Amino acid sequence: MFDAGTRCVVVVGAQWGDEGKGKLVDVLAERADFVVRYQGGANAGHTVVIGSDLYVLHQIPSGILHSRATCIIGNGVVLDAEQLFVELDDLTRRSAIASGRLLVSDRAHLVLPLHKQLDVASERKQNIGTTGRGIGPCYEDKVGRRGLRVGNLRNLETTAELLAARVDRANHQLHEMGCSERASLDEHVTLMERLAPRLLSHATDTGLIVHRAVREGRSVLLEGAQGALLDVDHGTYPFVTSSNTTAGGAAVGAGVGPTAIHGVLGVVKAYTTRVGNGPLPTEAEPAAAEQLRMLGGEFGATTGRPRRCGWFDASVVQYSARVNGLTGLAITKLDVLDTFDEVPVGTGYNLAGETCDGMPADVEALERVQPVYERLPGWKRSTGGARKLADLPSAARAYLDRIEALSGVPIRYVSVGTRRDQIIEV
Repeated sequence: MFDAGTRCVVVVGAQWGDEGKGKLVDVLAERADFVVRYQGGANAGHTVVIGSDLYVLHQIPSGILHSRATCIIGNGVVLDAEQLFVELDDLTRRSAIASGRLLVSDRAHLVLPLHKQLDVASERKQNIGTTGRGIGPCYEDKVGRRGLRVGNLRNLETTAELLAARVDRANHQLHEMGCSERASLDEHVTLMERLAPRLLSHATDTGLIVHRAVREGRSVLLEGAQGALLDVDHGTYPFVTSSNTTAGGAAVGAGVGPTAIHGVLGVVKAYTTRVGNGPLPTEAEPAAAEQLRMLGGEFGATTGRPRRCGWFDASVVQYSARVNGLTGLAITKLDVLDTFDEVPVGTGYNLAGETCDGMPADVEALERVQPVYERLPGWKRSTGGARKLADLPSAARAYLDRIEALSGVPIRYVSVGTRRDQIIEV
């Protein structure tokens, strides 16, 4: 994706998350000077396999596994500092990271223990399918102008005052929700005092760093979390996350202007999955869904929950292409389909006997659509050893050609396994 005219690239999930963005970022980061995580929090889980080693990163950008890239947690991220240091210490222990390559925006908001308490209590009532990591309540505090930012930790006296007000409000909310738990001010203050010195050693104006990098023509990779259909504005609301996961959120969350972005790579599975509640129009019948789940290892990297599985949905990817301005596609997990006799592809929706024009905004309508399928022949051969398109069975190439034609976006990468060397660059 990087060339003379494309120096700043966004990698975005173009389905409901879990598309394999971390793996693509890891591969692209080999040519990147900076890798920037621009939104989300520890509710994301990006999995990278290097040889026999598996790394699951929740807060740290996937590019951390390359010695070249400087990794940045941008202002659009809600940061669980404890989780950050758990990951950082694990990477250091495994000799997978050099010191000094991780920077954190001093404008990023902090996820507090009270946010996790509120998240769990709220989920009992709403049943949205959140991870319980405190992401939604933290974003609510950010928008409500009562959040705690990394930079606030430079003055611990002010931090204690902010925490006192927020703990009091949280306990009132917990009481109103009928929850017996209460947040402790002392625990919050002690935690921030403990985390502050180490966190502030990474904290800076990261937006300025990214701006200068783009201006100087450096290679910058902007990494999102979740997927476009979980975007708070453009996703299947209310079954969405609490931030803008689409490419438009990359500029805001990284601290640069939209003209800084030169390309957008959308990552999609060769089929479709979703974690939690909400519509999944091409959800497979139970037997086929279980086969996809087991072959694809479809269990959440963050929660371990089994993912719901279905067939490739062109309507979803067409919609993602529009709201993200996709300039390229990366297809992951093609190898999961190796044993199927035929592979259905959802080409559109019918609703009450009428053809849908695009994606219905009404989640209830989307629950009622009937997908229209094409059934393509399977290839019944392993694709895991392919290293170029010509190595793939002709039926697998035909499947990719059909995805490209339906989505209207050129395919740039195809993944046929979990390892770094199992990505085909088209």
